[in-house]
Amino acid sequence: MSRIIVITSGKGGVGKTTTTANLGMALAKRGRQVAVVDADFGLRNLDLLLGLENRVVYTAVEVLAGECRLEQALVRDKRQQGLALLPAAQNRMKEAISPEQMRQLIQALAQKYQYVLVDSPAGIERGFQNAIAAAQEALIVTTPEIAAVRDADRVVGLLEACNVKRIHLILNRIRPAMVEANNMMSVKDVQEILAIPLIGVVPDDERVIVSTNRGEPLVLSDTPSLAGAAFDNIARRLEGEKVDFLDLNAAQATMFSRLRKLLTTKIL
Repeated sequence: MSRIIVITSGKGGVGKTTTTANLGMALAKRGRQVAVVDADFGLRNLDLLLGLENRVVYTAVEVLAGECRLEQALVRDKRQQGLALLPAAQNRMKEAISPEQMRQLIQALAQKYQYVLVDSPAGIERGFQNAIAAAQEALIVTTPEIAAVRDADRVVGLLEACNVKRIHLILNRIRPAMVEANNMMSVKDVQEILAIPLIGVVPDDERVIVSTNRGEPLVLSDTPSLAGAAFDNIARRLEGEKVDFLDLNAAQATMFSRLRKLLTTKIL
């Protein structure tokens, strides 16, 4: 049974595309057949974060226009054979495709893939309606900022109204030191506002920027990172595993300790 999951939030810039790329890759690493769909027509970025931008020939629009087959538009990742990308068109606006057309595309992918992850654009207009058209589940991505959380709360209500009942929260870019100093909302604060189950907490990590610029999702990196581990853990929880949440304060202290030891050794 295929699972169709939309990654959404309402607000732009909270990490939806980064989450989609890393979760798709993490699931593919686990041997799953995964299709990731860029639903942001006019402003596609998922191909860049996956490092597949130079291999895009056809997009979803050409598939719907009958100019190519769905298989021809899919870009398969050479690093993980189980992952395929259906890119959005950059030269068309969100109105170029209807929710019903999007539903047909997603359902066609669901016939062949175990997971279909849909990267939703910002906002709650036509692009959002397209992205959720076939969704059975949703992952709400938000940062611990009041504006982002408020937008996420609005999206939760819209999803429930559209009969998407299985909704989970991913809290992105959390900074334990700022939470400790009472300068940032805590995980508990965000959970109390949104009232949906938590499936992942991703710490703020500058390596996310490096990985996105290189088109190399963190979950593929040979160098361990807290953010990469967090995305891997989310994929495991999606698969039904019981995985403890990272103790970010302890993990960061351990990493700093290792770095200090390494530097001391080099100096000596």
